[in-house]
Amino acid sequence: MVCGNAVAEHGFAIIPNVFADEEVKNLIENLNRLNLVRTRAGLRHGLKHPEIAALAQDPRLLHVASKLLNDRALPFRATVFDKSPTANWLVVWHQDTALPLRKRRNVPGWGPWSVKEGVVYAHASACALSKIVALRVHLDDSTPHNGPLRVLPGTHMLGVLSDDEIHNLANCIAPFDCVVRRGGILAMRPLIVHSSSKSRVDAARRVLHLEYTASEFLAEGLELAIA
Repeated sequence: MVCGNAVAEHGFAIIPNVFADEEVKNLIENLNRLNLVRTRAGLRHGLKHPEIAALAQDPRLLHVASKLLNDRALPFRATVFDKSPTANWLVVWHQDTALPLRKRRNVPGWGPWSVKEGVVYAHASACALSKIVALRVHLDDSTPHNGPLRVLPGTHMLGVLSDDEIHNLANCIAPFDCVVRRGGILAMRPLIVHSSSKSRVDAARRVLHLEYTASEFLAEGLELAIA
């Protein structure tokens, strides 16, 4: 089930049929019962909800994450993305470089800093980001028409990039649309350059984005927060 070589080479891999339809249905029902207050794009800081925290500890997900990290896997952040006719958006090409931290410490290579919903964030070093993997659990089919994640393969190996560098790469690397069936997962490195377009269909595209690390302790006293 683990596509370690693909993630190492390309920065991502699609793993189908991890969760059965009935399991996905139960996941959706659990999320609906939470009556979550979402932002335009979805819900941040999902691990404070026991139902989401329990899913992040699912043995199948821990197995995938630990194989990709070559170590134990600790979930530290969960985000629910709920793209729908009433919440439809696009995301420009970017890397995921901001990490939640327990407290601020001025460490070279980290920053700028911000606070989101009471949690301290900093843009991290490439070294720290290389020790993280994200697993995107698809609660609906992701199709070419409903704003799937689009990636630039191999860009996770280029370090933290400037906006100009990302723009130039987007003009010279063929993008790949990550079309994933309901119940499948997309494994990805945070440094891979990625984007998504607006959905062109009248249907939901729900994704639970879970991030894992081998250790919550980072450089020079920095420690990941659970978010």
